[in-house]
Amino acid sequence: MSRLLEFATETVRGLITRRVRVKSDTIPYFCENVPRRKILNAVRTEVSVYFKPLYPWGWPTHLEIEPSTLCNLKCSLCPVSSGLQRPQGFMEFETFTKILDEVGNYVFTLLFWGWGEPFLNPRAFDMIAYARAKGVKVISSTNGHLFAREEFADRLVRSGLDSIIFAIDGVTQTSYERFRHGGNLETVLQGIRNVAERKKALGSRTPLINFRFIVMAQNESEIPLVKKLAPSVGADALTFKTLNPDNEDFYSHQSSDFTEGKMLIPKELRYRRFKAGARGEPRIHRRHNPCKQLWNDPRIHWDGTVVSCSYDPLGRYPLGNLRDGSFWEIWKGEAYRNMRRQFRDNWSRMPRCCDCSYAWEGGSCSHEVIAESIFYDKETGNGEDYRV
Repeated sequence: MSRLLEFATETVRGLITRRVRVKSDTIPYFCENVPRRKILNAVRTEVSVYFKPLYPWGWPTHLEIEPSTLCNLKCSLCPVSSGLQRPQGFMEFETFTKILDEVGNYVFTLLFWGWGEPFLNPRAFDMIAYARAKGVKVISSTNGHLFAREEFADRLVRSGLDSIIFAIDGVTQTSYERFRHGGNLETVLQGIRNVAERKKALGSRTPLINFRFIVMAQNESEIPLVKKLAPSVGADALTFKTLNPDNEDFYSHQSSDFTEGKMLIPKELRYRRFKAGARGEPRIHRRHNPCKQLWNDPRIHWDGTVVSCSYDPLGRYPLGNLRDGSFWEIWKGEAYRNMRRQFRDNWSRMPRCCDCSYAWEGGSCSHEVIAESIFYDKETGNGEDYRV
């Protein structure tokens, strides 16, 4: 009841002020002058999430788009390194604009990433600017190497991107390249410095620079050093993310160096993703899966293929392709309806959902997977007041 009351209160406040706060990875994003139809659609979508109809009652409020499946690194925990087993390439600008023209009036946040380095796409900055012009908050993630070039850093800031994650899992070259094969730590750090410098020169508060550190047993001892390093290179925030150690999960067995997910589990409990059972169980299975993605958060691969979530990196469960029709037709189509029916009836029997992070206590990707967030806001000093 308290959650329902809070949602109702936030809705009324948003309709009056036309100001809405949304969160991604514990970072708040403040949407100003939001059209009331966008807020009312969010209400319909949230009600759909609660009742789980086969036909959703609203448009998605969040979206993930894959600009590229190509990457300049071969990270040991990424399925791109071992081959996605599907065609690879860059999303065409026309495909991107088609998506935004149809759903942009309803979407609050766009995750501009997928399985690859987003900024290898030659139209990446144009795509970001196009989405921002429609009032969509855009968040992206990068391995950071391209931004060692000042031109790329300048274009990033000018694009209007709201937030960017720099993925760095080591504070020395030795620890960094253990996971980020082919990468150079100093190149990434220079990329962060360049973006911070261009923000200052252009008088821009965006993008928020999020220094991301995935905590594992092999780098856990470096956490104190990371906390000193992040602000020194110009990061606005530091977030510690937990790793899914499930042996059946594609994150944990992409490299012969890590054949057992247990090898990656850190000693400190707060940096472990899943809650352990009182009787010694390594994980506690949820009774109710909190995932909302079938009703409010689709994923679109570079070639226009729509899938339900990022736990389908190989595209084995396509729900339609934008080359063959509109997103709305796919969103209300038979494939989506069948998958919603399966999830509603018994999600624990679905091949992806039964081992998804959401299936276990502590694994909700929307908030629980971030173990700790530190903000370096010069004005307020905390994330709740940081205006992104």
